[in-house]
Amino acid sequence: MPTATAYAIDGPTGSFARTTIARRDPGPSEVLFDIAYAGICHSDIHTARGEWGPARYPLVPGHEIAGIVREVGSEVTKFAVGDRVGVGCFVDSCGECEQCRAGHEQFCDGPGGTIWTYNAVGRDGVPTAGGYSTCFTVEQDYLCRIPDSIDLANAAPLLCAGITLYSPLKRWGAGPGKRVAIVGMGGLGHMGVQLAAAMGAEVAVISQTRSKEADGRKFGASEYYAVSEPGTLKGLRRSFDLVISTVSGDQDLNALVGTLKVGGALVDVGLPEHPVALALGGLTGGNKILAGSQIGGIAETQEMLDFCAEHGLAAQVEVIGGEDINAAYDRVVASDVRYRFVIDTATFAS
Repeated sequence: MPTATAYAIDGPTGSFARTTIARRDPGPSEVLFDIAYAGICHSDIHTARGEWGPARYPLVPGHEIAGIVREVGSEVTKFAVGDRVGVGCFVDSCGECEQCRAGHEQFCDGPGGTIWTYNAVGRDGVPTAGGYSTCFTVEQDYLCRIPDSIDLANAAPLLCAGITLYSPLKRWGAGPGKRVAIVGMGGLGHMGVQLAAAMGAEVAVISQTRSKEADGRKFGASEYYAVSEPGTLKGLRRSFDLVISTVSGDQDLNALVGTLKVGGALVDVGLPEHPVALALGGLTGGNKILAGSQIGGIAETQEMLDFCAEHGLAAQVEVIGGEDINAAYDRVVASDVRYRFVIDTATFAS
């Protein structure tokens, strides 16, 4: 049975420390791969710190995972030793329910539902452990191929941040002739700007301040607005066909609804910790849409990776070692990263 060096946290107020975990030998249809890089998502922090409810400790987070195949099972047909691969937010589902058959495995209605990459229990009855580790075993159907043109460090965040923005942009028609606003210029938002611009939309950033304006324009935004400047959102009334909010903190949804054109859509992917209030009249007065979006299925995730390769897109990352995870968490909460921390698992041996 393979073992992996990992970083785990033992409670909501604890700190990450190096440990050793077991991985299962790959079954007939499974792949064992060596992890090269794992991104730090704000969801990791919410889960590790118990902000989304009780977690299974000791917890090894990480659902933005990129690496190289080490071993394949006897029935594996999709991957071979040496392939560049990635795992995102889930590692299993029933494969047979309506949602799975439609390519929405993240909404599996089958027995056990979607099996998340960490903080869940797999079909083998063992708690799942994520990408802050040196190797990973997974069914081939839940693995994606990373194009050669994308560096593995830059590819890792695409498995969550990339698909989280790609899916709603595609669903709600971002493209030529559409005005799209991305709210927040963090790990999610900086991918949203790049993707929307590559799709041909006219892109604006709505951020707290103008501190990242130069980056936003470099990523493809033609407009940049700061809500810290009085009257900003009021001045954008009926401006956008699509607004995607990536903000996980408190925000004024009513003001954002006001920036939509008639028939426009406001899509939330940021999952604020606290409930938000919304005056429904803001939606009915303009046939506007309030929606949510949660990552994407395996096929759509692969489509996103191929789209990024075709258009030369990648996450902008700051590479850190395992010993830096605790400090990185605090920096993410303080919005002090441009734009995604990625853990280099080669540091785990030092």
